[in-house]
Amino acid sequence: MIEQYEAKSILTATGGFLATYTHSLNAYQGCAFGRNSCPYCYVRAMPIQRFSGAPWGEWVKAKINAPALLRREIEHAKKKGLFGRLRIFMSTATDPYQGAEAGLKLTREILQVFHESGDFGLLVVQTRSPLIERDMDLISALGGRVAVSLTIETNREEVRRQITPTSPSIERRLETLAKLTRAGIRTQAAISPVLPCDAEEFAVLISARANRAVVDTLIDGDGACGRRSAELGMQRILASYGYQDWMTPEAHLPLLDALRNRMGIARVGFSQDGFNLL
Repeated sequence: MIEQYEAKSILTATGGFLATYTHSLNAYQGCAFGRNSCPYCYVRAMPIQRFSGAPWGEWVKAKINAPALLRREIEHAKKKGLFGRLRIFMSTATDPYQGAEAGLKLTREILQVFHESGDFGLLVVQTRSPLIERDMDLISALGGRVAVSLTIETNREEVRRQITPTSPSIERRLETLAKLTRAGIRTQAAISPVLPCDAEEFAVLISARANRAVVDTLIDGDGACGRRSAELGMQRILASYGYQDWMTPEAHLPLLDALRNRMGIARVGFSQDGFNLL
């Protein structure tokens, strides 16, 4: 279900786990990856989902005037002398490259607006979708003003099929990450959250394809010290597949160490601090 509507604003002042960014940008609300994908997603527990009237994963609202709003808000920032300091995270509560984007192209139009706007601080594009390859021309043209953070939670395809079955395959996302990096685009592998994986093998795959990596967990990354992950049933879900040890405070450490050994401490961040290092 895709609903189009006109929003009143598009840039939202941010803080918290994105303390070094000035704004977030969400051209969509909701998710269309399916109700069985990403059971850990903290947005499932937020009011926007509780009052949506539909299961998470089966509804999307598109802010159809997002590009026009962005042009207006950029002009406002320029008049106030703030444009050069903008650091924007797109997106915090949805995926800018979910299925609706293939037809509506709001994210592509937003990239075009940024490309035409001049120098600003930074735009980080956070996604799990290979659809981002479509827009490599605009992303490349933005140069150092943009970075792409691509979510890959595990190197084990059977784990992806068990826990996030409707998300793109691990192989396909690794291919996308490599293409972006080869094109000279600044890239980050967002291992967020860490799902059951083979630490050394995963570190080899990531280090060969990304400029940097950030490791996040079901405890540190849900914004509530693991409470939201527990409420969403992640301990039960993991245990049902024999992965009960993967929701402990130390489960991520072998991967974090393996990545830092291969990529260096400066190129591997952890949880909230890691996202703020871009």
